Amino acid sequence: MVREDVLARYLEALLQGDRRRCRSVIEETLQSGIPANSVYLHLIWPIMSEIERLQRMDRITAVQEHLATRINRTIVDQLQNKLPRRPAKFKKVAVCCAREELQELGAQMIADLFESDGWQVRFLGGGLSNDDIFAFINEYAPDVLLAYGTTPKQAPDIRRLIDRVRAVNAWPDLRIIVSGGLFNRAEGLWEEIGADGFAATAAEVLQVAADESQVAHADRRTVNRRKRRQQSELPEPVSAA
Repeated sequence: MVREDVLARYLEALLQGDRRRCRSVIEETLQSGIPANSVYLHLIWPIMSEIERLQRMDRITAVQEHLATRINRTIVDQLQNKLPRRPAKFKKVAVCCAREELQELGAQMIADLFESDGWQVRFLGGGLSNDDIFAFINEYAPDVLLAYGTTPKQAPDIRRLIDRVRAVNAWPDLRIIVSGGLFNRAEGLWEEIGADGFAATAAEVLQVAADESQVAHADRRTVNRRKRRQQSELPEPVSAA
């Protein structure tokens, strides 16, 4: 486990945009015997979440957030080759972000951890339309689709993607998992938009994906569909005599 003082030093260096100090903290952590995947899970991920929180509270500037995100991305790119390589699971996952998602780093880390765990991975990132993602799913036929989002305005787009996949029902065994700050802050949102699972952290993503008891259901309903169903169950009005 990464010590609190290490987390504090890394966060301070990130917010100052000090690349050299950030690399120094990471190297020191690795040399202390903490493996690269633990650095992902217990250093970079929680600090990334803290930066997102500070930004929402206007405790840091946009420049500080950008500096921190880009340094983190560089370090993650460097650490990726240090992750352990487990035997192939012969399972496929596609990792995507909402179209307007600017914070792709969390999704990238999840993709790296899936690959480390033996999955065949395709990382789509953000900037793609639902049509693009849908066409790729049709071609790639993944076992799991991981959708990542951080802001509330992205929820409708992710919901529409899930609705479309369910409506076609060409992949009855496909499980859709969601992650990211959007779903951490809105309890139960993942169920309302029709996902099969939710992971609050990168470590939980692998646990949820490995849970074979979760089976996708084509008749999962989103909020609007559930409202329509509830309205249809209301008793018929009594006609006036």
